[in-house]
Amino acid sequence: MDKGIVQIYYGEGRGKSTAALGTAISAASEGQQVIVIEFLKGKHEDELAFLNRLEPEIKFFRFAKSDESFESLSEEAKQEEIMNLRNGFNYSKKVASTGGCDLLILDEILGVVDENVISVEEIRDLFESKSEDMTMICTGRVLHDEIRPYADEIYNIAPEK
Repeated sequence: MDKGIVQIYYGEGRGKSTAALGTAISAASEGQQVIVIEFLKGKHEDELAFLNRLEPEIKFFRFAKSDESFESLSEEAKQEEIMNLRNGFNYSKKVASTGGCDLLILDEILGVVDENVISVEEIRDLFESKSEDMTMICTGRVLHDEIRPYADEIYNIAPEK
């Protein structure tokens, strides 16, 4: 297997998650094991039901439990959601360090950093702990400058019109 890389899709434009999912479908069609862990995505039952039909070739995990956006939660609800998001991040670390798949997609993980749920240092440690042949894709709107050096490829998805 080829050496894995870290890709980041970020920006204000739409399509970051879609691009990552396209890569997941391509990898799965080649017989690779794919895990997608979604953060801060909310509950879209129709979307989730459709994505679950792609299993077992692509495994999906969603750790956020709230129907509301993270920013609009009460402080008490935010604390509970932070625990859920940290559980998702801990699962990500386990998958990355054990080589639990060929392609690991962390959808909206950059938003979790932006919300100060996990630190830039924790993301750096995650990137450094991934198995050598695993490819990792991270998505989100904001890319902190401190994360840039740890990515092999960075794509800024922005609207033109």
